[in-house]
Amino acid sequence: MKSKEVKKSVRDSYAKVAKRGSSCCGDSSKSEDVSKAIGYSQEELLSIPDAANMGLGCGNPTAIASLKEGEVVLDLGSGGGLDCFLSSQKVGQTGKVIGVDMTPDMIDLARDNAEKNNFTNVEFRLGEIENIPVADNFVDIIISNCVINLSPEKQRVFDEAFRVLKPGGRIAISDIVLLKPLPEAIRDNKKLLAACVSGAELKDKYLEMIENAGFEDIQVMQKGNALTQEVEGEKKDGEPEAKLIVDGVELELEDFDADIEDVKNLGKSIQSITVTAIKN
Repeated sequence: MKSKEVKKSVRDSYAKVAKRGSSCCGDSSKSEDVSKAIGYSQEELLSIPDAANMGLGCGNPTAIASLKEGEVVLDLGSGGGLDCFLSSQKVGQTGKVIGVDMTPDMIDLARDNAEKNNFTNVEFRLGEIENIPVADNFVDIIISNCVINLSPEKQRVFDEAFRVLKPGGRIAISDIVLLKPLPEAIRDNKKLLAACVSGAELKDKYLEMIENAGFEDIQVMQKGNALTQEVEGEKKDGEPEAKLIVDGVELELEDFDADIEDVKNLGKSIQSITVTAIKN
């Protein structure tokens, strides 16, 4: 698919998610369970608006971001605002959180969540992560949760991230990557694009693009696959994002012009990672 077609497909899919308040990969009743399984605590989830948690992530970048009071945080693909609201509590009133999303319905939802719950140090801007609506050298840290895989111009996203960070700034990104190339029929599927699969990049290439943008000290802090979530060498419960994707696909095989075994084995091809890096 061409870049414009990819963006339109993603925007349309997430507009529907915003309107119904649930994940593209799962049912709204599972959002809390998904968020807990990928690293959010019950305390964190209780501290944010219910409507902000739609089960859209594949990790918890705020858990390893080491946010400090007074910092400026930028969330790429902020959705309903979950990570923005968690970040706002850590940076305090002397800090600032900016959420950027290209879907107007998501921006409306996030702004409504902020207003109703008095999050005064958070703002949401409509824009594309390939052309971030933020000034050069402005933010201390960039977070993102299962969004960059959706972009057809990932190198530009990382280049833009480098531009808007202050010297010494850092990134903490959770995302989906590939362990091996996907069959063409799966890569071209629009449903799997919105489900964070068909647009994903090979893991080594993904990390190479971060380095090409100028980042240093690149570290993969967490990783998981469809069967296990591995954190600091310890295997934990099944990684839900990949499992929900695979489960959903298996229920709708008629939607895919692909070999059934290729579809069923998707979980072995994708991995969730959380990456940190620094702009020196």
